[in-house]
Amino acid sequence: MTSSPPVSSLRIIAYSQWAGELEPAADYLARLPDYDYSGRLPPDADERLRRMARLDCDWHGECVRCFSEMPAPAGLALAPAWTLGVKGFAALAERAKTKTSSEAWWLVFMGQQPAHVGAPLGPLCAFLRKHGVRIACYAFDEASREMACFPALAPHLDVFIHDEFPLGPAAAGLRPDCLVRHRSWVANVRPFEVPFNEEPERKILFLGSQLGLTPHRQRQIDFLAKTFKDRFVASHDHSVSVGGRAQLNRYTAGLCPEGRKFATPAMARAHTDRPFWCGCMGLVPVSENSAQGGRLDELAKEGLIRRYGHGDLTGLREAAEAALAATTEERRRIYEHFNRHETVGPVLSAALAQVPART
Repeated sequence: MTSSPPVSSLRIIAYSQWAGELEPAADYLARLPDYDYSGRLPPDADERLRRMARLDCDWHGECVRCFSEMPAPAGLALAPAWTLGVKGFAALAERAKTKTSSEAWWLVFMGQQPAHVGAPLGPLCAFLRKHGVRIACYAFDEASREMACFPALAPHLDVFIHDEFPLGPAAAGLRPDCLVRHRSWVANVRPFEVPFNEEPERKILFLGSQLGLTPHRQRQIDFLAKTFKDRFVASHDHSVSVGGRAQLNRYTAGLCPEGRKFATPAMARAHTDRPFWCGCMGLVPVSENSAQGGRLDELAKEGLIRRYGHGDLTGLREAAEAALAATTEERRRIYEHFNRHETVGPVLSAALAQVPART
């Protein structure tokens, strides 16, 4: 009786709602700048909706890039990644039938994107796992509570990285051997992609979103504009374009609002990914406390982020002043930490490395 060859390589298969047929991730990413997404929008979509779609398409594309270029777990080579949308599952199912035992395949979902697969999600995942494909989900929203398909997905997950506290009742469907990690959302940035700026402008950037421009945040913006005058810059776009993120390193500090669902108990430890973008770009992140703090409090205790209390304008001013006064050495320490430890690729890689090899 001959034994199977040991697993020697790992292939990431990154799902994106903006992708289509199963294909090499490199081919998909090469086409992405000219991707025509108009067919996915309503005929009467205005320019604002089209821009939001473009930003979302590129944001998820960058997740595919980060996963396809993540560091390989020790002892494994990283095979060229694939990507797919809903249309690609039939081809993936056929390829899974011929998967060799020397290669580990991981289908990776982000956030609540599994919901786009619809009713076939459970049977598809069951079939893929039967043929040796493992499944991971990095959820940065309330997936176990708000994703109706989570009960269908949960039994098939091998890795579940989440930002909920606590998980919802549907999480009871996770298998006992599923690796579950409460790890906050980080940055979909390739480590050290943006160079460190030794002499940035001594300005603080409000990195917000039109979707979250609440009266509470507007109050903070008005206060900062009055306090710091020309040292304050506000961005209210839905998001920062992937191509434009590198330009953020021109500023010394970045003010990043609390999570979109600040008031709900389940998301009390939540936040946006913007503090992590800022850290990776070399800015000093400034963020408001959430009810329980969680991961951001840990970073604050390590001097890697500046925090202030909810609605505390005096605390906000002090945090902003401290961030603007940061030395080059302090900023470089932040830059090094966030790029090494707070991006999606290394976080996912570290999780996959903890799952025993299976053919």
